[in-house]
Amino acid sequence: MKNFKFLFLFLLFLIVSCSKKEDHPYTFYYWKTKLRLDIEEKKALDKATVPYLYTRFFDVDKVNGKFQPVAVITKDKSFQTNKQIVPTVFITNQTLIGISSDEIKFLAESIHLLIQKKTKEYQLKINNEIQIDCDWTAGTRNDYFKFLKELKRVSGKKITCTLRLHQVKDKKQTGIPPVEKVYLMCYSTSSPLEKSDKNSILDVNILKSYLSKMEKYPIKKIEVALPIYSWGIVTNHLGKHKLINALSKRDLENPNFKKISDHEIEVLKDGFYFGSYLNKGFTIKAEEISEEQLEDVTEFLQKKIPHFTIIYYQLDSKFVLDRKF
Repeated sequence: MKNFKFLFLFLLFLIVSCSKKEDHPYTFYYWKTKLRLDIEEKKALDKATVPYLYTRFFDVDKVNGKFQPVAVITKDKSFQTNKQIVPTVFITNQTLIGISSDEIKFLAESIHLLIQKKTKEYQLKINNEIQIDCDWTAGTRNDYFKFLKELKRVSGKKITCTLRLHQVKDKKQTGIPPVEKVYLMCYSTSSPLEKSDKNSILDVNILKSYLSKMEKYPIKKIEVALPIYSWGIVTNHLGKHKLINALSKRDLENPNFKKISDHEIEVLKDGFYFGSYLNKGFTIKAEEISEEQLEDVTEFLQKKIPHFTIIYYQLDSKFVLDRKF
């Protein structure tokens, strides 16, 4: 009887241990135009167990037929960190539509030179990686993949890229990027500008359906980007929507608001709220991410990806405060 009891407890221990979320190394994305760190952000970054900070340097878009860097970073003296900076560049999909071979070379060289210029100007300690973020499609995949190869050639760096959920699910159409490592973006599961009762930042069931065959993805070096950001979706009388960034459920506690659901209010009085003028009758829905959602996604991915680092999007005092990393 004693042996049976011991065996039962041992099996119970194994079940609990196997089902528990593993501890993954983690760090952050930094996605603000001005590089600066407040006390809470420095504290969170110092605790991060990965020696890198994935930092957006600029976006690239096509304006009047010409490639343009958009919202290039500036730096404040408060931006001091021992982490190595991984330069990250967002490229719009329209930049790649109808691009020629010469333009691909020009784009790769221009991006490399601007990264070098900003690194030197702000004396940033960067590592040997450049990450490209692009929501490429079946129509732009070939030119995007040529660009990634060209950027690797001109920079001599290790080139990595982000991977969106639809690019996993529809990999036959969107193709496999020519990189050794990808960063799986586990957010933006639907559009916030469409009427829906789902959380547009992260709906775990939608994510699981898109990643049901993740273990079969050909690239095996996969890191995971998880959301910790929030926003508010404002709906006017005509049913049109707009976003207010960094809005949380807590922000909706206001005597001029009437609560209509757990995460949604109706404006009772015209006025300026969160930097926008809102009329009586407008509604605001706050979307944020719970610890339970993050744990659910992490435990699901542990069955699909052998080992991964987590990069939280993004480093902001409003999003890291009270988080359990």
